[in-house]
Amino acid sequence: MYRKRCVIYAKDIQRMTDRSERYSQDLLQKIRMHFKKQSHQFVTIKEFSEFSGIPIDDIENYL
Repeated sequence: MYRKRCVIYAKDIQRMTDRSERYSQDLLQKIRMHFKKQSHQFVTIKEFSEFSGIPIDDIENYL
């Protein structure tokens, strides 16, 4: 059975946006600040979708 991930990583963002890995890391940091998360906490797909405006279905197609 295939399980879907609930978190997103910089490499995932890099593949979706065709931007650099450093840009993706900075974007994750901005999302953490927006949602008042600590640096060790994960960013969920739902949070990324809400922040970026990309529908969750489109994100899940890349994962």
